[in-house]
Amino acid sequence: MGRYNKYRVLNNASEYYAPLRRGIKNLRHYETPRLHNPTIAQRMSLTTNTHIWKYGDRFYKLADTYYGDVRFWWVIAWYNSAPTEASLITGDVIQIPVNLEKALKVLGVT
Repeated sequence: MGRYNKYRVLNNASEYYAPLRRGIKNLRHYETPRLHNPTIAQRMSLTTNTHIWKYGDRFYKLADTYYGDVRFWWVIAWYNSAPTEASLITGDVIQIPVNLEKALKVLGVT
C-alpha cells in the first residue's frame, strides 16, 4: 500500500505549466495533506522524550534514532514548530513524540 493511496489524484493540463511539462500532456499530482496543530490536550496525550539540541543534530538523524526511518523527520520538526534545523540553536529543548503512529494521528495524517 502506497502512502498516497488515500489522497485524491489531480491531473494538471494547465497551459501555465506547459513549459515545465516539456511535451507531456498533463502532470499527475497528489492532493496536499492537511496538517493541523495539536491541541494542548492532544499534546498531553502523547509520550515524549526531551532532547537538548546540540551541535551536529539533524531532524533526520533523530527520526532515524527514534523511529528507525529518516523520512519522518518532519514529525519532530512539526511537533516543535521548527520548520528547519536553522530554527534551533544549541541548548534549545525539543520534545520528540515516542509513539510515531499516535503522533501521526494527532497531527491529522492518519
